[in-house]
This record gives sequence, structure tokens and C-alpha cells, in this order.
Amino acid sequence: MDWLQTVTLALVQGLTEFLPVSSSAHLILAPRLLGWPDQGQAFDVAVHVGTLAAVVSYFHRELGKMLRDWLASLAARRAVGHSSLAWGVFWGTFPAGLTGVLAGDQIELFLRSPLVIAAATIGFGLVLWWASVRDDGGRDEFSIGWRDVLIIGCAQALALIPGTSRSGITITAGLLLGLRATAAARFSFLLSVPIIAAAGLLHTLGLIQQGASADWAAVGVGALVAALSAFACIHAFLKLLERIGMLPFIVYRLILGAALVVLFW
Repeated sequence: MDWLQTVTLALVQGLTEFLPVSSSAHLILAPRLLGWPDQGQAFDVAVHVGTLAAVVSYFHRELGKMLRDWLASLAARRAVGHSSLAWGVFWGTFPAGLTGVLAGDQIELFLRSPLVIAAATIGFGLVLWWASVRDDGGRDEFSIGWRDVLIIGCAQALALIPGTSRSGITITAGLLLGLRATAAARFSFLLSVPIIAAAGLLHTLGLIQQGASADWAAVGVGALVAALSAFACIHAFLKLLERIGMLPFIVYRLILGAALVVLFW
């Protein structure tokens, strides 16, 4: 990888991980469209770790309260402060984690083609449009119950299909359940912490077992660029969401999906 590819792909990851447009699809497609060699799993892990650092840094106060109250709820055997939200993030991670363990290899093998990405990009973009149009916007993330956690968690499992978008599908589910757009986005971002951390750990262990080598300079720069761009993206997205809504991202998904159909049909 040269430095242009390193910085470009790190920016792609950082700017798309938390937007409803599918970062995995962009990381698969960018090298193909630009004629670059595959960046390798070590680089993918690095930029995901960068985005993990960004979301943990941005929500460090909320995560600190959630951890504190979760531990207190274990001792008191009842809900304490932010503990219900912490339990929601905890249990909401299981559907995607279980799906990844059981079907991750098959997904990697059969569902990384441009046309699959195009179908998921367009199809789930239309579902996001439907959810945003019917949004009644009455609830915040602290009102989320067990039914909501199960539905949003199962929606997150669908994001293993490239082109779906983890943030996009979980925000869609939140909107369909009556969450405000910003509340759905905030819960989606909190829900990303354990799943990104677990995926990064598993891939890192796999690389160690394989004895894979890495370009550590590219890995370090990629992680840093991804972290900084993801932090800026989270901040801007949450600030602008109430003003711009989901329509710009829906239009982008439809255009991207149509372009992929034209290019790869």
C-alpha cells in the first residue's frame, strides 16, 4: 500500500462507519474501483480499531456512567441509573455476534460481490426511507425495553451482509420502534462498541495464529486517520441529523447502488 491508498481507505472507513451508508461495502469497493491491491485484513482491523477509539472517546462520559451503573445494578439486583441502557447494549450485541460466529465464513465467501452490495445498498436504503417517513419521533434511548433490544439486535445481525450498513439498519429499526432520529443514532453508536471490539479481537487473534505480517507504518497511520475522521463524523452527524434528516443518505445509497449495477452487471 502506498500512502495515498492508506489515507484514502482510512478516511473511507472513518467517514462511513457511523453513517447509514455501509463502511464494509466502501472498503470492498474502493480498491476495486480504483485499481488498488486488496489492503489486507491487518489494515481492516487497524481502521476498525480507529473507529472504535473514536466512538469510545466521543461517548466516554455516557459509557463511564453505563459501566458504573451496570456494576451497581449487579450488586443491587435492580435497575440503577443508566444500567438499563448498558444491559440493552450488552444483550443487543448477541444476535450479530452469534450470526458472525455461525455464518461469518459463508458471508465472507458468498456475499462480498458488487451486485450483492448493490442490492443491499438499494434495498435497505428504501427501508430506511420508509422508516424515516413514518417516524413519530417520541422516544429517547433511555426508554428502550427488551422488545426493542431484541429487534434492534437482530437488525444489527443483518449488517453482516455487505452493503446493509450496521448504523443504517440499527437506526432504521430504532425509527420503526418510535425512537427519535438522534436517539436511534446514539443507541446505534453505543451498540457499535462491543461488536467492533469483539470483531477486532477475533480478527487480531486470527492474524496472530496465521503469523501474518503487516506494514506497521500503514497500520498506525490508518488507525489514526480513521479515528480522527470517525470522531468528526459522529459529531457532525448528531449535530446535523435533526436539520437534514435521512434523505441525503438515502439518495446517496440509491445512486451508489444504481452505479454498481451499471458497472458490474
